[in-house]
Order: sequence, then structure tokens, then C-alpha cells
Amino acid sequence: MSGKPGVLGYASNQGGKGDVSLVDEQQKVRTITALALAALAESATPYGIESFDSVLKPLWIGIRTHRGKGLAAFLKAIGYLIPLMDAEYANYYTREVMLILIREFQSPDEEMKKIVLKVVKQCCATDGVEPQYIKDEILPAFFKHFWNQRMALDRRNYRQTEGCWWTRRWRLPTRWGRPGIVSRVVDDLKDEAEQYRKMVMETIDKIMSNLGAADIDSRLEEQLIDGILYAFQEQTTEDVVMLNGFGTVINALAKRVKPYLPQICGTILWRLNNKSAKVRQQAADLISRIAIVMKTCQEEKLMGHLGVVLYEYLGEEYPEVLGSILGALKGIVNVIGMTKMTPPIKDLLPRLTPILKNRHEKVQENCIDLVGRIADRGAEFVSAREWMRICFELLELLKAHKKAIRRATVNTFGYIAKAIG
Repeated sequence: MSGKPGVLGYASNQGGKGDVSLVDEQQKVRTITALALAALAESATPYGIESFDSVLKPLWIGIRTHRGKGLAAFLKAIGYLIPLMDAEYANYYTREVMLILIREFQSPDEEMKKIVLKVVKQCCATDGVEPQYIKDEILPAFFKHFWNQRMALDRRNYRQTEGCWWTRRWRLPTRWGRPGIVSRVVDDLKDEAEQYRKMVMETIDKIMSNLGAADIDSRLEEQLIDGILYAFQEQTTEDVVMLNGFGTVINALAKRVKPYLPQICGTILWRLNNKSAKVRQQAADLISRIAIVMKTCQEEKLMGHLGVVLYEYLGEEYPEVLGSILGALKGIVNVIGMTKMTPPIKDLLPRLTPILKNRHEKVQENCIDLVGRIADRGAEFVSAREWMRICFELLELLKAHKKAIRRATVNTFGYIAKAIG
């Protein structure tokens, strides 16, 4: 960093049109200049702070004197300048600008909220900003003004809200790191607003997938399982958010989820029998996500029961749901093995053969993958004549439009050829 610290951290050792335009009598000129500086700083990342020495002081004066669109432009410029600084200066300037940002948390202007969230995210992700400072000074105000139902319904700011404070990967003291953030939001998984529950689930998903569950204690673990079960069961618009969050939490907890598996599987079985196709599809998708954890917890009996139920649903009329059921069966077969699989492989494979004629791509791909896995690991459970019949069914699939289907078909041919010679 060139220049020595002055009144505001850096000495202004060079002049230019930028610093003059930032104090122009016309507000439009000041606003456009600040936006231009923001664009320049963004393109300069992560180097080039020396070129901006002359504008730091007018920018800092500007955020104290401007309001509205002018302030938003100045904050945007500072948000892109702070990541260019050395750690020591980044920490200093973050503390200075955070006073303004926290004040603007209360702003009713949606555009201002968007920029404020962006700058908070940039500051928190910059080296030199102390985790303890984030915990003490930013979090309380952030949760008060942004972590609510209204922000969950605001699609423009939704992504910034659920993402801006976990971006640092929370290098915080243990009591306010992973378990601290999760414990702060876990009760909101039971909130009455579904969109808010989704925002909470997505945040927990990102924290757990990035940082794991090593610091989650038994009490919080119980709250978490209870919360995700409630949020999963109370969905009215089934989508991937709840599915991803549920799967991530279960896989992160791994062996620790064993006591809860009967309840989880009970929920899955109930939803597999639901009249809604989307509910059934999501339940089957969840089985494929948690099959590895069930194996880790040595729940072969439970997996066997799920396998029998899925086998009974192979007559599903909706192809999207059928594809998910086949994917769930594939997940169980992969982890339980051929000898312990229920129903037995000799009964399962004949039911799969007519499904190969289905022209839905998802059904084709999952069915071929499942047949290939059986041919690879359990060819001896099926007669050579049956394998030959399957080969004739597979021939047509070599012409499939989707490359993944053609690849799976070729692989399956290879497994069958190896099995029958």
C-alpha cells in the first residue's frame, strides 16, 4: 500500500478529476462519479488501491452527508474499495462504514437495502475484519432488521439476506460459530410463513454443507431434526430447497441421526402414499439422499422395508415420480448389497425390464443405471436368458437423444457381456 495513514487511514498523495467530481455542486454528478469509481474498483480487484488514494477522503465525507440515491452510490463505491485494502486498513474502514450501514438497515428503500446487504457481505468477507467485531456489532442489528418474514418474501434481497453473513465461513468463537448461528435460526424452521421457513432451511443447508456438524451439541441436534421434519412435512409447494436442506443436515449428522431414522422413514412412507405426485416424488428423492447415512447407521432392516415399498410403487403412472422411485431403489441397492436386498434381485429385475420401454429420459436413465448395477454386482441372481432378453430391450436405447442414456446403456451392455460371456 502506497502512502502513509492520514486522518482517514491513507494520505491523499495524488489528485484527479474523481475527487473533484465527488464534491461537485450537482448531485447527479456526484452520484455518477461514485458509481464509476465502484465499477473501476470492481474491475481492479484484488489490486490497485493506490490509484484510489485521492478519492477516499471525499467518499468518507460523502457517506456522512448524503442520503438516498447519493448515499447508495457512495456506499457501493466503498464496498468495492475495502476488499482492495490491506488487512489493517480494511478493518479500520469497515468499522467506519459499518456505523452508516447499520443505520441504513432501517431504510424502507428496497434499492438501499440491496446495496447495504452487498456492502456488508463484502466487508465481512475481507481479511482483517475481526470475527468478534462481526458478532458484537453487526449480527444483532442484522437479525433485527433483515431476518424476518418480510425479507423472505422480497425476492430481490432474499439471496443477499440468507447468504451475506455466512460467506466468511464464520471464523467466530465456538459459541457463536456454526452452533451459534444455527441455534439462532433453528426455531424459525417452525415459523408460520413457508417462504421464511425456506430461507431458514437454505441458510442451515449452506452452513452445514460448508462447515459440517462437528460442533452441534445433542440439544441443538434434537431441535434441528425436529425443525427440519416440521418444515418438510408442512410444505405446500414442494421444491428442491427443503429436499436439499433435509439431505444436507442428515448427511452432516451421519451416525448421530440413527435415533431419528424410524421417525424420518415414517414421514417418507406417509408421503410416498400421498395423492400429490410432487409429494411422492420428493419423498423418493429424499430416500436416495439419505441411503448412505442409513447404511452408516446399520439400518439394513429399515432400508429393506423401504425397498419393498418402492418395489410396490413401480407401477407409478407419472414418469417424473417413477424416475425418482427408480433413483431411490438404485440408492438402496448401492449401499445394501445384492444379497440383503429386498425384494430379491431375481424378483426386482423382471419388473424393471418393461420399464426400459418408457420414453421419459429420467425414467430411462435411472432404470438403465439400476439394471447396470445389478448386472455388475449381482448377475448370478438372474438367468442368462433373462439377461439376453434385456439386451434386446437395450438396443433401442443406444439411439437415445440424451448422451447420458447412451453412455449408461453401453456400460450396462458391458456388465451383461461380462456376466454371461
